Amino acid sequence: QVQLVESGGGPVQAGGSLRLSCAASGPTFSTYPRGWFRQAPGKEREFVAAINWRGDSTYYADSVKGRFTISRDNAKNTVYLQMNSLKPEDTAVYYCAVYGSRWLRPSQEDYDYNYWGQGTQVTVSS
Repeated sequence: QVQLVESGGGPVQAGGSLRLSCAASGPTFSTYPRGWFRQAPGKEREFVAAINWRGDSTYYADSVKGRFTISRDNAKNTVYLQMNSLKPEDTAVYYCAVYGSRWLRPSQEDYDYNYWGQGTQVTVSS
């Protein structure tokens, strides 16, 4: 059984920070790339960040580069998203996901990820 559970979301004022966590239960995903996506109401789900299995290569959407940091703790089977300098346009449901291949560089396409969490709401007010 595979289960990914996001936590750490909530309301925050513009300029503030949040750290999202995604803990996995069941099979370990320590050797798989992992990513974060987000979806605002009425909009398509979009890529936010990804990290390779070793945690030494990271990838970011242009909209969050320099503000967000993805990291992972393979011993805890957990991936994190540190979000700083939050903007109202960051408001969305944030999802963690597991990339479909342990060998390939993670893509920015949601259909390339095959396991997903339930999402956590982030609301940034002006």
